[in-house]
Amino acid sequence: MADTTWRASLGGAAKNRSTRAWRVGSSAVIVAAVVLAVLVVPPLVNLDEQAVNLAAKLRPPSWEHPFGTDDVGRDLLLRCVYGLRVSLLVGVVAAVVATVIGTAVGALAAASGGWVDRVVMRLVDVFSSVPHLLLGIFIVAMFRPGVWPVVVSVALTHWLSTARIVRAEVLSLRSRPYVDAAISGGASRTRVIVRHLLPGVLPQAGLAAVLMVPHAIWHESALSFLGLGLPTHQASLGTLVQSARGSLLAGDWWPTLFPGLFIIVPTLAIAGLAGAWRERINPRRRSELML
Repeated sequence: MADTTWRASLGGAAKNRSTRAWRVGSSAVIVAAVVLAVLVVPPLVNLDEQAVNLAAKLRPPSWEHPFGTDDVGRDLLLRCVYGLRVSLLVGVVAAVVATVIGTAVGALAAASGGWVDRVVMRLVDVFSSVPHLLLGIFIVAMFRPGVWPVVVSVALTHWLSTARIVRAEVLSLRSRPYVDAAISGGASRTRVIVRHLLPGVLPQAGLAAVLMVPHAIWHESALSFLGLGLPTHQASLGTLVQSARGSLLAGDWWPTLFPGLFIIVPTLAIAGLAGAWRERINPRRRSELML
């Protein structure tokens, strides 16, 4: 009986490892394909993604147009690639900026302690009580539509979770013997933070940045879908879905399906890689990824 249980346990562990390896491998392939597409396709394909051809409007997928055409005859594959390029730019830049802000705020609060920690974390709680999308709409509404207002909006609404994570990690590191030794040796607070605390939180901060990229892409797509992100003439996954609503009601499914897949599949692939990274950083926590 014990031998059977042991064999079943080994089989289950091997199956889990195989599933995890397949998930990570497929996610890596998708992310590599996405990066290759956004870097290689625009320079190599000598086509204007804004070129209008009313004679070819709303053509279904074919060899000439693998994703079909939109309501003014533009190639949807090329438009999706350009839209993904913009969405990735917004997602990556916003995630990096938000991570830098969150890391600085969390490290400052934990390293300072006392009333500084309490005030900073109460401010974090206040901002966290406002829905991200609502606060993002308020920020974007103050600027003209464009890429950088969306980056600012996403960055200023997504640093809060990073601040909490970094604060908790710094509080844990402060109790380590080498930190006590540095303080006893006369090291300044700034030196302790820069030389001993920040290097310890960089893996968590990097993981937070990667986890934030899919969320930032979804946030940008939502703002653009609402007409508050990028201008309607500029290719963005959110604007592509928004402009295809009329076509969907008329029974033309491809202008909505393919931009939607370009939002969902790459972000899930990035989330899959982030989950594998989290398991490597903290093997005891193999819970499902939550954004």
